[in-house]
Amino acid sequence: MTAAIHTQDLAKRYGRTVALRALTMTVERGEVFGFLGPNGAGKTTAVKLLLGLARPTGGEAWMLGVPLGDRGTRRRIGYLPELFRYQPWLRAREVLALHCALARIERPKWDAEIRAALALVGLADRAEDRVATFSKGMQQRLGLGVALLGTPELVLLDEPTSALDPVGRRDVREIIGALRSRGVTVFLNSHLLTEVERVCDRVAIVDKGVVVAEGRVDELGEGGGVRVHVTGLSEDDRGSLARFGPLEVAGDWLRVRGLTDGAVPDLVSEIVRRGGRVHAVQPAGATLEERFLMLLGDERPS
Repeated sequence: MTAAIHTQDLAKRYGRTVALRALTMTVERGEVFGFLGPNGAGKTTAVKLLLGLARPTGGEAWMLGVPLGDRGTRRRIGYLPELFRYQPWLRAREVLALHCALARIERPKWDAEIRAALALVGLADRAEDRVATFSKGMQQRLGLGVALLGTPELVLLDEPTSALDPVGRRDVREIIGALRSRGVTVFLNSHLLTEVERVCDRVAIVDKGVVVAEGRVDELGEGGGVRVHVTGLSEDDRGSLARFGPLEVAGDWLRVRGLTDGAVPDLVSEIVRRGGRVHAVQPAGATLEERFLMLLGDERPS
């Protein structure tokens, strides 16, 4: 099968301003893919190009195996923008009916499409309620329902959990999980790295218009590492363990980053040789946020 999204040196220039330099990445079918980067990295420009809202000035890209710009392919794609507003006087069902018309879904299919979308996002019992009565989280659910009309094969979500409380973020995660179980590809643009880490199969980190890392979360950055609960070591003895890898100390816990499984027995033996007592050994790979900062320095994620 062809990839859901594939770009090759995709570029966009506005006059002398380079918004996207040479974006190359692949999003496989049926996966949840996180798209990350600092402010000004080119994420929004990339999404606009993929959706046909802007034209590239260089490179190539394919959506669902078809070159960018194909109208038939666009009907197989759902999109939730970061900032959206629905008329407060409309009922949830009316919002979805309006977008069925905009998407040119055949009129006899509207009722089934609306019921399926509302059920998937957990608003089946609020179909006749007006948008004005909806909380921020419920409006986000409604936006997701709009993006899912027409049973899309690929859904692009731009900051779907921004401004949501923990319950709302959990609900969105559950919806994304339901989409994955149905084989829908989800392209997630978010600055909430902990959320991305919890829902995404793979991620791409983009900086200055190019992908600087792409892969599974546990494949990015240095990865690996171990946490060891140790007592009985002097400060000098602890410092000597840095030869095994970058060392962090938090109370009686030591964390050695970049340590392979095969080197763990050697680390434990060295601790014991120096008179230390080992109470626990745990795997401790770097978090997505740590790896993000490793690749981009001190820039803040957007």
